Amino acid sequence: MSDCLFCQIAAGTIPCDPVLQDDEFLAFRDINPQAPAHVLVIPRRHVAALTDLQDGDGDMMGRLALMGVAAARRLGLDDGGYRFVINCGVDGCQSVPHLHLHVLGGRAMSWPPG
Repeated sequence: MSDCLFCQIAAGTIPCDPVLQDDEFLAFRDINPQAPAHVLVIPRRHVAALTDLQDGDGDMMGRLALMGVAAARRLGLDDGGYRFVINCGVDGCQSVPHLHLHVLGGRAMSWPPG
């Protein structure tokens, strides 16, 4: 989608600070980090939100999680741990209408998240 911010980042028309990437996903540093380590993992294929997933998207979601784990390892977060977050919709604080996984770490997380 040409008007989607994350599609433009995935296409390379908007620059980012990549951590990992392959043909299906891009992991890059968040420009407004909420933790010392904050990476977004996006599918290159446009999916607006969790609610737009189809029956056949289970494997893609598994690979998205695995890319998040690989990004966390790349950032050295294995020992201390990290958090995955996927926001969905306005009440879930989804600010960009493109499915994305937040990988947050580098400090102790609190619960509830807020």
